[in-house]
Amino acid sequence: MRMMDFSSWQGGMSTIVGLAIFTLLGVGIRMLMMQTIQQRRERMNRQINERLKTLISAYRTLGGSFTGQLTVDPTHLRDLRGSAPSGADDRSAQDGKSSSERSRRIRDAVEAALADILLLGTEEHCRLAGQAAGDLAAGRPIHTAELDISLRSFIRAALDLAPIPGDVMIPLQGPTRAQGSGGRGKGDAGRAGNTGGGGDMGGAGMGMEIAPGMGRKDGDLPV
Repeated sequence: MRMMDFSSWQGGMSTIVGLAIFTLLGVGIRMLMMQTIQQRRERMNRQINERLKTLISAYRTLGGSFTGQLTVDPTHLRDLRGSAPSGADDRSAQDGKSSSERSRRIRDAVEAALADILLLGTEEHCRLAGQAAGDLAAGRPIHTAELDISLRSFIRAALDLAPIPGDVMIPLQGPTRAQGSGGRGKGDAGRAGNTGGGGDMGGAGMGMEIAPGMGRKDGDLPV
C-alpha cells in the first residue's frame, strides 16, 4: 500500500500503470499454467483412450467365442509337413494346409493380441499374457479364459461400469473364430460370370452390326 501514491496525478498514473502491469503478469502466468495443465490432461486422456481401445480389441480377439474349440493351436504348417510320412503326396500336404489355415489365422490374431497386452496391460495382464506366449512358443495349446476375465474386469472398472452381477453365469471364452475366404471366392465367381455375360452381349452386338453389311458388294463403302 505504501507504493500507491494518489496525492498527485503523476503518482496516480504511475500507480495505475503498475497495477495494470502486475495484473497482466498475473493473468498471463495463470493462463500459461492452465494451458500447460490442460495439455497434460488431454495427453493423458488420449493415452488412456488408446490403451483402452487396444485392450478392448485384444479382449474381443481373445474372448470372442463361447462355443466350439476354445483353445489356440500353436502348430505351424512346417510342423505338419515334418510329421507327415515320407510317402505322403502333394495332395495330402495340400489337405493339411487347408485344414490348418483356420488355426493359423486364429493363432496369428491371438499372438498379436498378446503382444498388445504385454505392451499396455497391467501387471496381472502381463503375467497371464507372458505365460500364454510362453506356452505358444513351446508348442502347447493354450486357454485364454483367465486372461479374458482379467481384461473384462479391468475394462469395466476403467469405464466406471458396475461389476457383472454374481448371478450372471458367463461360460468360458475362447479366441474369435477367423472368417473364411468363401465369400471372396463367390464374389470373384460372380464378377467372372458378369464379365462372361458382358462378353456374350458384346459378341451379339458385333454380330448385329456386321449382319447389315453382309449384302454389300465388293467396292461399296459403308455408309
